[in-house]
Amino acid sequence: MNTFKTVFENYDWDAIKTKIYQTTAQDVEQALAKKKRNLDDFLALISPAAQNYLEPMAQECHELTQKRFGKTIQMYAPLYLSNECQNICTYCGFSLDNKIKRKTLTEAEITLEVEALKSAGFDHVLLVTGEANYTVNIHYFLKAIEQIKNDFSIISIEVQPLSTAEYEQLHKAGVYSVLVYQETYHQEVYKKYHTKGKKSNFDFRLETPDRIGTAGIHKIGLGVLLGLEDWRTDSFFNALHLDYLQKKYWQTKYSVSFPRLRPAEGVIEPNFIMDDKDLTQLICAYRLWNEDLEISISTRENEKFRDNIIPIGITSMSAGSKTNPGGYVVDPQSLEQFEISDERSAAEIAKVISSRGYEPVWKDWDKSFK
Repeated sequence: MNTFKTVFENYDWDAIKTKIYQTTAQDVEQALAKKKRNLDDFLALISPAAQNYLEPMAQECHELTQKRFGKTIQMYAPLYLSNECQNICTYCGFSLDNKIKRKTLTEAEITLEVEALKSAGFDHVLLVTGEANYTVNIHYFLKAIEQIKNDFSIISIEVQPLSTAEYEQLHKAGVYSVLVYQETYHQEVYKKYHTKGKKSNFDFRLETPDRIGTAGIHKIGLGVLLGLEDWRTDSFFNALHLDYLQKKYWQTKYSVSFPRLRPAEGVIEPNFIMDDKDLTQLICAYRLWNEDLEISISTRENEKFRDNIIPIGITSMSAGSKTNPGGYVVDPQSLEQFEISDERSAAEIAKVISSRGYEPVWKDWDKSFK
């Protein structure tokens, strides 16, 4: 079966980077003048030359998002089930070489965490684990999903890459979406960040969305870890990946997230700094390129940025997030994957969304309509 790897191998990182940084103001204006845009236009809109056009980009981004998604923001919360991990990754608090207490939630502990999320109003949960195939594997996932499936209308997962057959099991069990991040598409330096474990296999991770799409999962979420490598070049390859997937698995929905590297136990400092203006430009570029793409912003970002980005182009936000297993009730002091920046409660975030003239949506469909 042909996968994204076939497409990826036709592109050179350095050549794409050079093209981005040689983009002119005229190239940006030509991209902005179009009603329907392609990947070359996306490349122009993420270039340094587009920084002077941020105001018209943001205005059109607002109009396109409101036309396609209305004045709504979907709310979700991560539920970290485990911080056990067999990988050594230089940017992650869960990395195997960090000498920290490991914890995987039991059935009873999951119940307590779910009760806390439900009391806060959530009906969309994102299950997150480290990558420990011997303990948090398909059997653990299926058991957890069976336990909580009647508590949430939407269950998403962000776990280690799995086989097509395993994704088919998750789809049958009721998983709505799967998030998987390549972290960086710079293949030559990927090994530097992932020194041990299954995650060090660049190609296996690269082909994961193909397996998810083949399994028929309703939505696939992609993204890169902003701060590892040049964000513009990485984002072009992420868009290339999305473009390929949308054409091949056209019945699937897609989302993109923007995790900027945050402080965590034993992690490296960002190699590339991305400021708020850069991230705003990137969000606008994605929307101007793809009207149907769902765009998510997490509590990694600070309060001011999250409040101000609401009217521009995002469609979903996490709130009140804990990035450690048991963080809501069971074990608040367990090791977190990274430090969050926006520590406001779900109720506070919902109030801010409403004050901006938008509606916080706790679910976007109901199981009774399946």
